[in-house]
Amino acid sequence: MKAKELRDLSAEELNEKEQELGRELFNLRFQKATGQLGNTAMLGKIKKDLARVKTVLNELQISSGES
Repeated sequence: MKAKELRDLSAEELNEKEQELGRELFNLRFQKATGQLGNTAMLGKIKKDLARVKTVLNELQISSGES
C-alpha cells in the first residue's frame, strides 16, 4: 500500500489498518516460528506497510496539533 493511498484515509480508518497489520504481522511471525510460513518476504512487506501507516498517523497528529 502506498503512502499516497493512506493519506486519503481518515484517522479512524488508519487506526483500524494499523491494528489489522499488527495482527497480521503477529500471525506471520507465529507461522515463521512454527515453520509453516512459505513466503518469508511477506514479513518485510507487512512491516513496511505498518511503518507507513504509523508515519501517516503521526503526520496527521502533528498537523492537527499545529492548527
